[in-house]
Amino acid sequence: MTEAAETKPARVVVADDQTVVREGIVMLLGLLPGVEVVGAAGDGEEAVALVAELAPDVVLMDLRMPRCDGVEATRRIRAEYPGTQVVVLTTFADDESLFPALKAGARGYLTKDAGGDEIVRAVQSVLSGDAGLSPSIQRRLLERLSEPEPPQRAPAEAPDGLTAREVEVLALIAEGLTNQEIARALHVSTATVKTHINNLFAKTGIKDRAQAVRYAYAKGLVRPPMRGVT
Repeated sequence: MTEAAETKPARVVVADDQTVVREGIVMLLGLLPGVEVVGAAGDGEEAVALVAELAPDVVLMDLRMPRCDGVEATRRIRAEYPGTQVVVLTTFADDESLFPALKAGARGYLTKDAGGDEIVRAVQSVLSGDAGLSPSIQRRLLERLSEPEPPQRAPAEAPDGLTAREVEVLALIAEGLTNQEIARALHVSTATVKTHINNLFAKTGIKDRAQAVRYAYAKGLVRPPMRGVT
């Protein structure tokens, strides 16, 4: 009985919005020992719902999906169902994708060119309490951790009930940054930036980015550029 318990396969849910990719991963894992695919989701909302229903050991999570992206789905799963681990399996290995996913609670991160054996090893690693990261991801993580942190903005008091993060996003808008540039600067997903922008627009009555810039200067959240200084 003990040996049977030790060899019990890991119960896995696969989440990917591309049907061909999702079915291919499910078929691949079905041929490998140590893994049992118990469900497949087409977006983050469905992934969270399947975790609630099936209580899998691990979710193999794509990042860029409709309705609810992989970062937000990971955050919700780790907060609401801590018994389920998340391994990201995505096409992208850039900083904009990697660090938000890890901060959201993913314990593993693989790109879709990973072989079946590598996926199984990552699943087994996170279930044993280790990180399931490919060597290239480990190197990038170490490089990123060795970089100096950017200075943090710390406004004394935020107006209109804005959170510190919303003030930070607003200040970056005033500096002329796009949503993608803000996401890179704050190490979050673009979807998260859009959520912050929608929230701060609703709280302040701002209608567009031009009004956001005027609001930021009027409230003293950013300083106007000094004139006549070279």
